[in-house]
Amino acid sequence: MASTPDSPPSSPAQPTPTGGRLASSTRSTLLGAMFLMATSAIGPGFITQTTTFTVQLGAAFAFAIVISILVDIALQLNVWRVIGVSGRRAQELGNLVAPGLGWVMAGFLVVGGLVFNIGNVAGSGLGLDAMLGLDPKLGGALSALIAIGIFLSKKAGVAVDRIVVVLGLAMIALTTYIAITSGPPVGDALKNVVLPEQVEILAITTLVGGTIGGYIVYAGAHRLLDSGVTGPAHVRDITRGSITGILITAVMRVVLFLAILGVVSGGAALDPDNQAASAFEQAAGEVGLRVFGIVLWAAAITSVIGASYTSVSFVTSRTRTSDRTRTLLVVGFIAVTALAYLVIGTAPTTLLVFAGAFNGLLLPIGIAVLLWVATRRTDLLGGYRYPRWLLAVGWVAWLLTLYLAVNSVRPVIELFS
Repeated sequence: MASTPDSPPSSPAQPTPTGGRLASSTRSTLLGAMFLMATSAIGPGFITQTTTFTVQLGAAFAFAIVISILVDIALQLNVWRVIGVSGRRAQELGNLVAPGLGWVMAGFLVVGGLVFNIGNVAGSGLGLDAMLGLDPKLGGALSALIAIGIFLSKKAGVAVDRIVVVLGLAMIALTTYIAITSGPPVGDALKNVVLPEQVEILAITTLVGGTIGGYIVYAGAHRLLDSGVTGPAHVRDITRGSITGILITAVMRVVLFLAILGVVSGGAALDPDNQAASAFEQAAGEVGLRVFGIVLWAAAITSVIGASYTSVSFVTSRTRTSDRTRTLLVVGFIAVTALAYLVIGTAPTTLLVFAGAFNGLLLPIGIAVLLWVATRRTDLLGGYRYPRWLLAVGWVAWLLTLYLAVNSVRPVIELFS
């Protein structure tokens, strides 16, 4: 990104002289890191997954949401803690654990990020179609240009932070309006959190993979490094940031679930070709359809920003890559995915299956690297004593990522069988 007041320092930040209080610009970037992680997770796939499982499971889906949130917190606590305290990006830690491992991680992530970003651009086009009636291809191209303009601005870092916060809050507010309008059975949902009528393991693993799979798990943590909030002295801020980011995602998941649940529980039949748009329209008529367009576009454009920023962060260095080079790489990343969408017309299913496999494989590899650093390479943490309880929680959650990896590879095998 272009040089900004919150450009990454050449070394991990030191404790502030004011007893740990953060400067206003640093707090703004930390907030941006939280929302970048959250909005990277809240993409077109997030909306589709939540709608599909709500239609299938009804109020029982509440249990899967709560369990997935707990797993997400367990993993993100460790990811942000290791990256934040060490002051190094995930691939840099990978190369220090085993030469070349970090570049393998980067390869998986960039390939997956490129393909999924085609889907994000496609989603932005569909969002503008629902919002303004624009042709999806024109809307996708326009959205890509907007994203490129953000990164080319003189204060790109500040622009990214503010845009993801504003659009994140807008998505939550508008979806909450639809949830109130649809009148969901909140009591049934709360009952199913404790006593689920049905437990669907596939729903839980899909939600976890969709919320922190691939580049998403690193989006906020890598942006955190740019805020300068690194090192053992800032563990409290790092922890607060990781939990808040997941909770922002969780709030959006819950209000979207309630919005769809209200429509479904009322007996409405949704259009199978676009269940989410149909639910919003049935909840609030023409206004609901326009609101859906805004929510989908906001989810897609912020995911374009998150995927592009994080993917490029895996092939660049905080200290050795110039701002101009970083900006050109991000712009090129967006341009390539937008061109692919315009040529192909949509995100092809086969490519998305491959991308899902890449992301599924990267998750256990990346999490294992970070947990290994916390367990065996504490020298990379500046003498910080890593909490044993957090390690235990992390390794248990890591077992679930292995299950996700197996499930992500199966569709690829089926393509060639």
